[in-house]
Order: sequence, then structure tokens, then C-alpha cells
Amino acid sequence: MVLSETRFWNPTLYNTQIEPLIYLNGVLLFVAGLAIVKNHNIWIYGWQTLLTIVGYFALAVGLFRMFFPHLQKTKFDNNNPILIVEIILIFTGMFLTFKAYRPTKR
Repeated sequence: MVLSETRFWNPTLYNTQIEPLIYLNGVLLFVAGLAIVKNHNIWIYGWQTLLTIVGYFALAVGLFRMFFPHLQKTKFDNNNPILIVEIILIFTGMFLTFKAYRPTKR
């Protein structure tokens, strides 16, 4: 999902967003984060903790977008920080997908 939203694929995606759409995105992120935290709240030394942190991050971003949708519409002159965050999210998603679907040793 993050790869399809990057500036490389859709450079004008964020230029025409309206506040109700940003609010809806916040609701979806909040529900997804709540589901992750509810069902996977594991704090051990391992990759499972990263999934719990992603759940709490989704909760926080969802709440932020629900309560402050107008702040998302502001344009940034320098998109490099956003691009760095998107790249980190892409690699985090690839890592979690690999760890979740690899065969386990028994």
C-alpha cells in the first residue's frame, strides 16, 4: 500500500485531498491499529515487538488524522523527510511479511 502511495508512482496524489477523505483514512488506520494491538500485543525480544509498535503507530496516526485532518493538507516544500519515512515503511512491511510467512522450524 505504501509503495502505491509514494511520490514516484503518484506524484499528485496528495495535492487534491479533501478533509473528509483524510478523516476516513484516519478511521481506517485507527481500526487497523486497534485490531493489531488487541490481538498482537506482544512485548518480547524479537520481531513480534515490531508488529506491536506498528499497531500503536497506526493508532496514533489514525487519531491524528481524525482530529486534525486540516493539518494533513498543508504542503511541504521539501519532500525528502516524507520520502525517507515512506521508504522505511516499505522495508518494515517487507520485513514483517517475510517473518510472518516464512516456514517455522519445529
